[in-house]
Amino acid sequence: MEDLAHFSKKTKHTFNSSCSKLASFCHSCCTLFSSYFHVLIFRLNPFWVQLHYFIIFSLMGYLALKVSKPRTAPSFRPKDLDLFFTSVSATTVSSMSTVEMEVFSNTQLVIITILMLLGGEVFNSMLGLQVMRFKLTKNCGSRSGTKNIEDSVNTDSVSLHSPNDLNHIELGLGNEHLKYNSIKYLSYVVLCYLLLVHIGGSTLISIYIIHVPSAREILSNKGLQIQTFSVFTTVSTLSSCGFIPTNENMMVFVKNSGMLLLLIAQVLLGNTLYPPCLRFLIWVLEKVTMREEFGYLSKNYRQLGYDYLLSGLHSLWLVAIAFGFILVQFILFSTLEWNAESMNGLNSYQKLVGSLFEVVNSRHIGESVVDLSNISPAILVVFILMIAYGNVGFSMGYSCKRQLKFGIYCKESWYGFVGRWSNKGKVILILVMFFGRLKKFSNHGGRAWKLS
Repeated sequence: MEDLAHFSKKTKHTFNSSCSKLASFCHSCCTLFSSYFHVLIFRLNPFWVQLHYFIIFSLMGYLALKVSKPRTAPSFRPKDLDLFFTSVSATTVSSMSTVEMEVFSNTQLVIITILMLLGGEVFNSMLGLQVMRFKLTKNCGSRSGTKNIEDSVNTDSVSLHSPNDLNHIELGLGNEHLKYNSIKYLSYVVLCYLLLVHIGGSTLISIYIIHVPSAREILSNKGLQIQTFSVFTTVSTLSSCGFIPTNENMMVFVKNSGMLLLLIAQVLLGNTLYPPCLRFLIWVLEKVTMREEFGYLSKNYRQLGYDYLLSGLHSLWLVAIAFGFILVQFILFSTLEWNAESMNGLNSYQKLVGSLFEVVNSRHIGESVVDLSNISPAILVVFILMIAYGNVGFSMGYSCKRQLKFGIYCKESWYGFVGRWSNKGKVILILVMFFGRLKKFSNHGGRAWKLS
């Protein structure tokens, strides 16, 4: 009995010691992570912060794609470099592909969807608002609201020489508190906007596919789940990526005009029309709620540092210019391509919607319902002009028929021409995708990187 009691006591001591060491290790990890986060947010230039962000999630996406099995396993597995290329392309919303999309399994499509969401411009801007709130909390102690501000005033009042000094400090702290609350409300508005357009967009696409036999049959033949396709396509479109789960992109849905119209709306809501829509939402909330924070957002949009919050006049000009470009492209495309080979088999309404879809995508997204290699050189020049400074993933594909010297070992593929590049070329493009995603840090887009 004494031996048993001694053994029990020793076991208990060993267990407590192990728990203590584990708790100490966890505490050390939390402290290390907190220190890293503090340095990352407060010490590093925003360029390096975002570069860390995209590299980390690209690596995590690569590992997730590596662990999960493709649909074509075991006969075909994408190379590690191609998986990393795909992860970087999704995270940086570049939409360049070295592997056919139908190679990826449903699990891998979900992983790519998450990467596109994390890399989306609007989602990243929401994270930026949270960082701004965190910095304001650290700088002026406004996390707990008015009480902390009053404490700050009482503490600082010891060194004051007149009541006017106290009034100035109270006014300054009050403005900081109002700014903090305004940023908080703005982050809520952006979050609600993201949830609304993503949930609403994917739901509408799912309903369309369920009720339209031709669209449902396409997915059934390709072995794609309706919900996965709907969410993947919505996230890709709203994040301005341009990936579609089908090899042919949207060409297989060229006759499904209803789906194309839904995606046209998503293209605009996720990109060009986001600032005007955000401005309109804030204006409506200001009129309905009468809260001071929304009035502050409307009047002090420059001081907040949120690039997508524009003045009312600027928003109107943005809408006018966006639709002006679309109208000009639409007229040119319809005039030159109406009876072209790319429009064969379509009725007038389908040609109309298809042309509109193509020109809307030429500025930002890169989804396509026609084979770009078959359209006229004049339209290609127009698209190139519209793509300038944009994040468009248009590709003319890779076809054996386009080879100058036809090779018997050539295999037709649905991925872009980059899929035939060497490993060194793909690595160079990976670097280009990272720095292209961070192009907003460049000085006027054409000078050296401004990192200080």
